[in-house]
Amino acid sequence: MEYIKATEKDLEKIVILVQETIKTIYPKYYPKEVVDFFCELHCRENISKDIEAGLVGVLKKDNQILGTGCYKENHITRVYVNPAFQKQGYGSYIMQCLENEIGLQHDTVCLDASLPASHLYEKRGYKTIKHERWNVENGVVLVYEIMEKRLVKCSTSICYNEKFFVPRENTENGEVSGNTIFSYYQDGNILWADYSGGEVVRGHLIGTVAENGELDFYYQHINVQKQIRVGVCHSVPKVLENGKIELSEKWKWLNGDKSEGSSLLVEV
Repeated sequence: MEYIKATEKDLEKIVILVQETIKTIYPKYYPKEVVDFFCELHCRENISKDIEAGLVGVLKKDNQILGTGCYKENHITRVYVNPAFQKQGYGSYIMQCLENEIGLQHDTVCLDASLPASHLYEKRGYKTIKHERWNVENGVVLVYEIMEKRLVKCSTSICYNEKFFVPRENTENGEVSGNTIFSYYQDGNILWADYSGGEVVRGHLIGTVAENGELDFYYQHINVQKQIRVGVCHSVPKVLENGKIELSEKWKWLNGDKSEGSSLLVEV
């Protein structure tokens, strides 16, 4: 799986993907006049112009286009995933790629949020800064939100900022489980996270991210027995086919029995 710049050879497939997605998803949220408006807005001519300007990307797997994204300056303008591949993390992966590109020159990113995608943007940290209206045919009014997000600079190949992880596996001497949720944040190569759930009442970790995305951090938490546990961990990432991150971890307690263990965390 790779997200790359689109070329004119991709044009027809992108047009079909975008138009079919709009016609499949948008009627669940909008009247016909609004659906027609979006189809016209993302017509073949406009997509071709954006490809020619180098603004369009495509997410490909086995030479099949799963989704597409587009931006101009710091404005994301067109993100669509084939309905057959939605809810598998591909939209989030495309958004992350777009944000990474925009972040090279801008501190913030903005977009016009349609109803089908607004929940995705909110989960990624976007905030509504303005409500807008657009008159379409037959007196129908399209109401949409302009949303904005401050971009955190990540100087590493993998960005962990605002990502959530849950343990899938853990050795018996560990205290986290599938009921423990980790909330990760990153600024540059500095990493920190809060975690809680299961046997953990409240926990915190802080460390660094290597250029290749590997993590080294110290962690500490209070468990349900009111004990303070402290440890050190090295974590190796793997980007899965759906764009989610998997973390293979080797850790050691620095208090208690000072035993060692391993865990496998997956992004949710």
